[in-house]
Amino acid sequence: MTSATTTQPGPAEDEPTYRVLLVEDDDADVILVEELLLDTGLRFELTVRSTLDAAKAVLAAQQIDCILLDLHLPDATGTAAITAVRDLAPHNAVIVLTGLAEARAGTDAMAAGAQDYLVKGKVEPELLRRTLRYAVYRSQTERASMEAQTIRLRAEENARLERGLLPPPILGTSTVTVTSRYLPGTAMALLGGDFLDVVEGDDGLLHAVVGDVSGHGRDAAALGVLLRIAWRSLILGGHRGEDLLHLMERVLVAERGSESQFATCTLLTLDQGRATATFHLAGHHEPLLATAEGTREVTAAHGIALGILPGFRNWPRTVVPLPDTGSLTIYTDGLTEGHNGSTGERLGVDGLLALINASAPADPATHVDLLIQQTHTLNAGRHSDDLAVLHLHWDRR
Repeated sequence: MTSATTTQPGPAEDEPTYRVLLVEDDDADVILVEELLLDTGLRFELTVRSTLDAAKAVLAAQQIDCILLDLHLPDATGTAAITAVRDLAPHNAVIVLTGLAEARAGTDAMAAGAQDYLVKGKVEPELLRRTLRYAVYRSQTERASMEAQTIRLRAEENARLERGLLPPPILGTSTVTVTSRYLPGTAMALLGGDFLDVVEGDDGLLHAVVGDVSGHGRDAAALGVLLRIAWRSLILGGHRGEDLLHLMERVLVAERGSESQFATCTLLTLDQGRATATFHLAGHHEPLLATAEGTREVTAAHGIALGILPGFRNWPRTVVPLPDTGSLTIYTDGLTEGHNGSTGERLGVDGLLALINASAPADPATHVDLLIQQTHTLNAGRHSDDLAVLHLHWDRR
């Protein structure tokens, strides 16, 4: 039997066009169904296939609203045909065509996942019209409900992961103002592996970490949460600098999903009494230091990212003097890898510094939010990556 596609414009302007796939190997029944569809007055596009395999090819290649399915095909019979169609097109409406002698076939078909069934020889145009419209409406409603459920579950998962990636800082007597932000690359994306944390130790020093696990999705986010928790636990346990990074690397190697996964991070220890900041960069870029003269990139020694060469332990220390009043900004590359307006180039550190130095003075939270907003506006959705920003402001005057 040859396949065919029929298009019928309906009379009602607001009537949708129903894309119907008829899977039927009897030529007489094909003609009957097509005539019935014409008599319904519906707008429709009818595609006919005589085998289940041919129907699968249509479902894989184009959008279909409703499948009219005969239960006796050359390559499938009974509920097995319905199961095969539902596996390939779980959100399409399926209406089964049964024979006069098949008393239980219709109810069995609905139990197998069909929206409705029609008995050949007893179908009138009005019945077909109502059945098709209701089946499509029901399948669309079910799809919308499932999508809403998916969105809700994803939002809940994002919220759980974000609590792990962006925890409240542990502060004691420190007068440093801590501002942190975490944003996924897209509104509906799962969070990636960016993480940050701030802890004030028993020695009065302020410790911070900002890191980025390679990859995206729940696996990267889960590893980011694990590394962040490991860092906090190790800091509270008295580990510092190279020793701390070595232990974090051991955790990463033990928990990562593949040997190619790695993480970059910046460790910071801020000593307000001595007015110094100590950095260890593990494959991460330099922080930004803002003073009365403006904002610049800190010159710091670089070390290797965690997980690249386990056990190599190359994380040199850099000590930077701090002014009486100023701020440090540590961030992941999602803040700089976006586009710089219509130039076609990336924003980069130079573009980020230009935005900062051109902005009017503001409180730390407003400053960070404005900076993120400006970078997103320039990028205009062309580059999608997570970003984490940690801003530490102090004034000892």
